[in-house]
Amino acid sequence: MKKNLIALMGLFLLCSHDMYLKMDTYFVDANQQATIHLYNGTFDKSENVIDRDRMLDASLTGNGERYKITDDQWSEKDSITILSFKTGDSGTWVAGVSTKPRSIEMKADAFNKYLEHDGVLDMLEWRQENNALDKDAVEQYSKHVKTIFQVGDKTSDDWNANLGYPIEFIPMSNPYDKHTGDDLKVKLLLKGEPLANQLVYADYKPTENGHTHDDSSEHSHADQAQGHSHEEEEHSHSATANEHSHDSGEHSHSHEKSNEAEHGHSHDHDKAAGHSHDHDKNSTESHQHTSGQQLRTDENGVLTMSLKADGIWYLRTIHLAPSEEEGLTHESNWATLTFEVVHGHSHEAGAEGHVHEEEDGFPSYLFWIGSLLILGGLFFWFNKKKE
Repeated sequence: MKKNLIALMGLFLLCSHDMYLKMDTYFVDANQQATIHLYNGTFDKSENVIDRDRMLDASLTGNGERYKITDDQWSEKDSITILSFKTGDSGTWVAGVSTKPRSIEMKADAFNKYLEHDGVLDMLEWRQENNALDKDAVEQYSKHVKTIFQVGDKTSDDWNANLGYPIEFIPMSNPYDKHTGDDLKVKLLLKGEPLANQLVYADYKPTENGHTHDDSSEHSHADQAQGHSHEEEEHSHSATANEHSHDSGEHSHSHEKSNEAEHGHSHDHDKAAGHSHDHDKNSTESHQHTSGQQLRTDENGVLTMSLKADGIWYLRTIHLAPSEEEGLTHESNWATLTFEVVHGHSHEAGAEGHVHEEEDGFPSYLFWIGSLLILGGLFFWFNKKKE
């Protein structure tokens, strides 16, 4: 009975920590103070801050230059790590963070649940087909995240910056030249080479009064933020009493010899050791990370995502492969990319997208036509009266 309860608790705690760079708006003024938030948890909620010594690279790229982010530019508020910086001249800018690798041990059942929960379906299928579902795992992982934002009115070519991360999304065109309803091609690189046949998830968080383009080409307004929420995101890869964390404190894939009695597998917990999750008491479903568009890269490592709505868009993928390194069974590299899409693009800072003149009820062209008819009628009436 006790073992069953522990396994059930492990299932409820099963939710992972992705990493994202996020902004309140991705349209900012030139040469002004701005902030970027580093989320470690889900797209909607950060569970833990990231220590600076975990960052192999933190940089800003704009106007053909790459700038190293210094430790004093980072601060923390609650569970969010915040980057403060001054924007440069107008252009399309890129920010990136790459973390050091860590390792974590997982029992077979916990590893299988993690693969299913995080959408690493190719590895899960391989284990099923090769009778390996009973094999424990020692996984080394690292995370590599980027965001693309627009500074001022003028776009630039920095959107295609290759930061040299182990895994990295690079758009094939500037996202800020795209509109709602367009497609965007993105290349995925692994160690600098195109990664073919990789499973990638694309999703978005609608902006207020955003527009959507559904498959029937009808134009609709999204009144509220989309229901997709990865709020409770602690990834417990353990169905045992040991809480297992994909980043000891941050998302640690490492086992420490400390007395962490409940080792909850969380994907990147920099500071919160023993980090736990509050789930709806009535919930019996494990939280999945596989919503949105499920895409695959082609033989050239390119995928096509459909930008069907105004909002903040993000791509996420986990490349997991067997490892020949001593002491490891697998190596994973995690990647995300974020940017904003608006309807009828304006490159002005804080632009909310396009404006419909008729949204307040009365189309302006009817007003002008009516005014001209009234003026013409009055002119005709006065002339007739003079006769």
